[in-house]
Amino acid sequence: MLRPSMLPALGALALVAVACAPASDTTTPSAGANGTPQASASCAKDQLKLLKSGTLTIATDKPAYEPWFKDDKPANGQGFESAVAYAVAAKLGFADSEVSWASIPFNSAFAPGDKQFDFDVNQVSITPARAKAVDFSSGYYTVKQAAVALEGSKFASATSLAALKDAKIGVQIGTTSLQAVKDVIQPSAEPNVYNEQIDAITALKNKQVDALVVDLPTAFYVTAAQVEHSKIVGQFGAGSGTPEEFGLVFQKGNPLVSCVDQAIGELRSSGELAKIETRWLGSAAGAPELK
Repeated sequence: MLRPSMLPALGALALVAVACAPASDTTTPSAGANGTPQASASCAKDQLKLLKSGTLTIATDKPAYEPWFKDDKPANGQGFESAVAYAVAAKLGFADSEVSWASIPFNSAFAPGDKQFDFDVNQVSITPARAKAVDFSSGYYTVKQAAVALEGSKFASATSLAALKDAKIGVQIGTTSLQAVKDVIQPSAEPNVYNEQIDAITALKNKQVDALVVDLPTAFYVTAAQVEHSKIVGQFGAGSGTPEEFGLVFQKGNPLVSCVDQAIGELRSSGELAKIETRWLGSAAGAPELK
């Protein structure tokens, strides 16, 4: 997550805000793609190298906002990232009672140095620059795009991508969102392109555009804290642009990465990861899929 300075650190979901990251700033992760070869260690629970023996220490920021967590209580297993964290923990052999949570500020999670956690989960986008200071797991969430409109407007009730084709769309220049507008929505008219995201948001407020396209995490923040009486029309894929992905964060050289990658791979192949995403980031969160 690339938190832009223009977003105030207040209101629900303030820390959820991620800039529509320029495609050149993100990378699609894969196991061992952090620039550091992952150690081949046993993934048996009693063989894992942990901060505290017998306990899996997971970190996130405080407050922990919805829909990533629920009621500012990471330990309740509710919300997308809490559910993912406990699913990974279970794959590693840990019962819920053997998971401990630590509060770590967002920027501290991927700063160089020793870490007081086994891994951090906090909507952290995997980027080459960050991977120089920390290791990342393979991606547990591929960031979707979302259309935001004012409630009651012509396009607020759109239920398909085709229904947005005639909308005047606002989007930030040089972002995966702009590429998604061109590739996926393919609007009838050229979108209104803005140098800064805040300008695109202001255009929506002033009804200069019918819809705003941003990444889904930003859309949650926009509708909750930035634009009154706005709603997420729906979410959709990134098209041909390089998708932004969130990864779990580890201290550089931590051999636990390979075991967590294995756990994420199993959760993905079994469909459990997709089910968690659908439950917490789908229609129930006010972000239905647009096709």
